[in-house]
Amino acid sequence: MLELKKLYFTVQGNDAENGAPRNIIDGIDFNFEKGKFYVITGPNGSGKTTLAKLIMGINPVSGGSIFFENKDISNLSITERAKSGIAYSFQQPARFKGITFRDLLSIATGVDDEKKFLEMVGRVGICPLSFLDKEVDATLSGGEIKKIELATTIAANPKLAIYDEPDTGIDLWTIGPMVSLLKKELTKKTTTIVVSHNKAFLDVADVIIIVDKGRIIYTGDLKKSLPLLTDLSICAYHHKCEGDQDAGCLR
Repeated sequence: MLELKKLYFTVQGNDAENGAPRNIIDGIDFNFEKGKFYVITGPNGSGKTTLAKLIMGINPVSGGSIFFENKDISNLSITERAKSGIAYSFQQPARFKGITFRDLLSIATGVDDEKKFLEMVGRVGICPLSFLDKEVDATLSGGEIKKIELATTIAANPKLAIYDEPDTGIDLWTIGPMVSLLKKELTKKTTTIVVSHNKAFLDVADVIIIVDKGRIIYTGDLKKSLPLLTDLSICAYHHKCEGDQDAGCLR
């Protein structure tokens, strides 16, 4: 479905003396299977978001190749990748003054179907009467804007959906329904990649991918990954803790 071959992303170093290049992504090989739910996790600065952006084409590939449905997309633009069926949700979703939620759903689906729109916003827990014609601007809360982006992604019916830390700005009571929705709505026909530290996502992942220093150091289930996650001090809510289970810590 999606294959990464010897993938590199290199930046110029900050060393004032020699400015040596540094690999943010360092020769990653991996195959993503159709219809599975993947969670990419790892320490801050490990390269997990950079990897997601390489797949979407937000960052250019420095070396290696990306194949999507057996087609080399390494040099395709973001628009071309989106047209091929790849969707990306940002950690901080964009806001658009003058554009309504209805407008975004129409763009995502290519139709203007009131019944379909109402059904879609209902599934993600948004009151249709309040939000369908609401502008997607700075007046929305973090949780509201995340739900709107989630709804537009689902409406587009992507073959591959990438979510960069979708729980950012979301209250604890919303995370559970969000995880359930992604599993129910997308994995039927969509390969889902979530970049997150959150235990709620790790618990339901088909495959956990741990990235450290630009390399994949583990792939598998949560149970076998726990010792490594503990060693790397990766906690569920984006902070290092002292083993507080109520805070969602993995230690």
